Amino acid sequence: MSQPVAPVRHVLIEGNKSYHQISEDLCVPTERAPSREWILAFSVASAFTALYVFAVVWTIWKGIGEWGANRTINWAWDITNFVWWIGIGHAGTLISAILLLFRQRWRTGVNRAAEAMTIFAVVCAGQFPLIHMGRLWLAFFIFPFPNTRGPLWVNFNSPLLWDVFAISTYFSVSLLFWYTGLVPDLATVRDRAAGFRKKMYEIFSFGWTGSAKHWQRWESLSLILAGLSTPLVLSVHTIVSFDFATSVIPGWHTTIFPPYFVAGAIFSGFAMVQTLMVITRKVLKLEEYITINHIDSMNKVIVLTGTIVGVAYLTELFIAWYSGYIYEQFAFYNRVFGVYWWSYFGMMFCNVISPQLFWSRRIRRSIWWTFFLSIVVNIGMWFERFVIIATTLARDYLPSSWSYYTPTWVEISIFTGTIGLFFFLFMIFTRLAPVVAIAEVKAILKVAGDQYIGPKAHKDAHHHAQQVAEKQEEEN
Repeated sequence: MSQPVAPVRHVLIEGNKSYHQISEDLCVPTERAPSREWILAFSVASAFTALYVFAVVWTIWKGIGEWGANRTINWAWDITNFVWWIGIGHAGTLISAILLLFRQRWRTGVNRAAEAMTIFAVVCAGQFPLIHMGRLWLAFFIFPFPNTRGPLWVNFNSPLLWDVFAISTYFSVSLLFWYTGLVPDLATVRDRAAGFRKKMYEIFSFGWTGSAKHWQRWESLSLILAGLSTPLVLSVHTIVSFDFATSVIPGWHTTIFPPYFVAGAIFSGFAMVQTLMVITRKVLKLEEYITINHIDSMNKVIVLTGTIVGVAYLTELFIAWYSGYIYEQFAFYNRVFGVYWWSYFGMMFCNVISPQLFWSRRIRRSIWWTFFLSIVVNIGMWFERFVIIATTLARDYLPSSWSYYTPTWVEISIFTGTIGLFFFLFMIFTRLAPVVAIAEVKAILKVAGDQYIGPKAHKDAHHHAQQVAEKQEEEN
């Protein structure tokens, strides 16, 4: 009996694939020797990771005085980078959890890499507050536990402590959600492996057999974790914004920060997913699973969130003018026309103007434009965090304490090193597990494969797919 053809739906799996072909294509990167492109990318990431380790050791050995922070701008690159990395980690949970609850099929091609991106981005983010402490070995002071310190406890009224609980919770739930999705695919790799490699995958797949009971529990757990993750997407960056919004410093003390930070986090996170996807689909040859339709859908989200961020920028300027509060007005005047004017206009161009190019369908579906603009957006979102922190602190109530911040080579090395660390971890991940979710791609094959829908759909797609599968079995 023929399968119904629905030309309206987007093709999300190209190449007239069968179930066996999907397993073959997505498991091969974990089984074969790495390609030259992968070795080159891994070597560059390793070099920057080594630079990161050196810069961190130098900071701990010499002290925070090696940074460019001063008594006026005591929050600088470290907190800027912390908020930037946390924002990048948001898109993974959004794609995985919220789009799963809304049954969006286009998430299946990118959710695995986005979830891994979340884990690695939070790992990079969490290091900046620890390094900023100066004495890493005293980090246990941020945790409340029975102790002999007498009345010395953490300050539960401090948003910095709220960060500790929010980010640790977010990391834990995201890690569980990511690993839960991996289990069926690890079992698939296990069944194709042999020797020591098979034993290792057998341990990490927790004895998965693919029985109906296993699938039922897996789907239930995925939905539960998606339900837990959804409010975390909104709460984590909201709490990060409280680091600034609960202060009384002009330019920070505003109620627009929570939704503005959340929209910005999703904005920058989707841009980083695009950067990763374009590189991954090329290096691992996954163009038939990470298609132009996936890229197009994510670019639409970038346009939406970029527009929200732009409205937030204009709202901030309007409220500062409308308030009549001279110190608030000066803070925003200084952002636009002060010594850091270049960062403000860089932020406006990258975050407000450049995403509007995605209104063009041709640009939205262009690989090169997508890659270029995704990097521009992430640069712009870094500028945004820098503008909020540096320009606000540089000019306070006392002109005698006004200062200008310039990063040192140590801070620049730590930041660029964390980018290297991020890609270092991601490249290792692509060698250990399928970067596209095999089980979820198979689940949408008959409603998203090009042999069933779209202009290339066969009149009798089900029969055709059976013939392809039988032919492959004979060849094997």
